[in-house]
Amino acid sequence: MEDKKKTLYLYEALELRSEYDARIKTLKDCLPESKQNRSRFSFGQDDGKYRASSDFDLASARKDLRKMELKRRKLNSAIQRANFNHCIDFDGEAVNLSEALETRKALNEQIGEFHNQVVSSSCQKVIYKEGRDIVEENEISYADAVKNLEQARLAFRELNRKLRLASFETSVDFQDE
Repeated sequence: MEDKKKTLYLYEALELRSEYDARIKTLKDCLPESKQNRSRFSFGQDDGKYRASSDFDLASARKDLRKMELKRRKLNSAIQRANFNHCIDFDGEAVNLSEALETRKALNEQIGEFHNQVVSSSCQKVIYKEGRDIVEENEISYADAVKNLEQARLAFRELNRKLRLASFETSVDFQDE
């Protein structure tokens, strides 16, 4: 029988990594040293110990956990290699996916800062002193703050679309056993 090597795209690899994470969590939660199991099985302060169910093979579960953690590390490494090897065009220059992801994270933080600027510049502080109002001017005008926020949001949207498209085009060198 021929070994059919199916192309694994980046979006599929990311979904597979999430599945591995869920499997690892389930296996870890079943182990006796799991905090979740410790509180569930202890009936009093003196009991202290508990044992696995008769149809639960602890050694097999630990072995499966080690195998799953190793597969996850290999998959994560393959994802990172793909992120470094594939480039997209952003703001007129070629950046690899890893840099693009960092840029997206920075843009998202910047959007939060610009949001705060818009909110704070939407009103002015007025101090009533000696029978007259003293108005403190904002550091940045409302119109400029809105413009900055809109530019950041559009850049984020453009980058996000390019990253999503790249996840469907980029193949990951990993074969799930």
